[in-house]
Amino acid sequence: MKIRVSAVQYHLHTIRSFEEFASQCEHYIKTAQEFRSEFVLFPEFFTTQLLSIGSEQGTSLTINELPGFTEQYKKLFSNFAKQTNMHIIGGTHVINRDGRLYNAAHLFYPDGRIEEQAKLHITPTEVHEWNMSPGEGLRVFDTEKGRIAILTCYDIEFPEIVRMAKAKGADVIFCPSCTDDRHGFHRVRYTSHARAIENQVYVVVTGTIGSLPTVDFMRANFGQAAVITPNDIPFPPKGIMVEGELNDDMIVTADLDLSLLYEVRERGSVTTWRDRRTDLYVDWEKENIEG
Repeated sequence: MKIRVSAVQYHLHTIRSFEEFASQCEHYIKTAQEFRSEFVLFPEFFTTQLLSIGSEQGTSLTINELPGFTEQYKKLFSNFAKQTNMHIIGGTHVINRDGRLYNAAHLFYPDGRIEEQAKLHITPTEVHEWNMSPGEGLRVFDTEKGRIAILTCYDIEFPEIVRMAKAKGADVIFCPSCTDDRHGFHRVRYTSHARAIENQVYVVVTGTIGSLPTVDFMRANFGQAAVITPNDIPFPPKGIMVEGELNDDMIVTADLDLSLLYEVRERGSVTTWRDRRTDLYVDWEKENIEG
C-alpha cells in the first residue's frame, strides 16, 4: 500500500484577520489537493499567527488567548478535510482544558472526525514562559491507509515514545515542529532519522518559517519539511525521500510505500526492530499486548 503525503513549510507573518489565516491555509490545502495527496501535515504552533491580529484595542495577544480561536480553527480544518477527502494533521494548536494549556496536535478525518494528541514532552520555554502542561498518554490513529502516530517536535527526541508508537502498530510518524534556530532544528532532524532507523518507520516532519514580530517567542523560526525513511537498500541512501528548501515558503510531497517497511523488517540489511534485546530492556510490544 502506498500513501501520498504532503508537508507544509508554513510561512509565519503578521495578519489582520482570521480570514487571512484561513486563506493562507487554503492555499496550502489546495496545493496538496492538486498533487492528489492523501495526508497533509502542518507545523507545530502555526496557529500562533492568529495572535498577530491583536486585540480590538490594538494591544498584543498572548498565548493565553490562543484557545479562544479553537472552534474557528477546528471548523476551518474539518471543512478542508471533508471537502478534499484528505487526512489533515493540522499542526498543533494551544487548547485550554480544565484551566490548563496543552499544545495539542489535531487529526482531521475526511468523515468529519477530529482526534487529538497532546505533546507529551514539553520544552523549558513551554513550561516557564507559557505555563503549559504535558499530555498524559500516547495514542495511535487508524486510517483507511494504515496506522499513524503524531509526535510533536521535542517528542521525537525521546526514543522510548517512538518505540511505543511502533509497538502499537504505527508505520508512519508525523512530526509537526517549530524551532527558532539551527540547533533546535538539527536536534529534531537528526533524531527523526534515528527514530526511522531504530523502528523501521517513515517520519514526516515539518516546521514553521518566517517571523511574528509581535508574538513572544515566535520572532524567529528555522524550518524545513522532509520525508525520512529507514537507511536500507529499498530507500534513498541518505534516508531522505524528499526535503524542502530551508526557510522557504513551500510544500513537499512524496509517496510512502508501506510494503517496503514490511520487507526491510523481515529481510533488510539490518533488522533493527526484530533484533531488539528485550531480555535487556523493556519490550513495548509485549507491554502493549498485556496492557
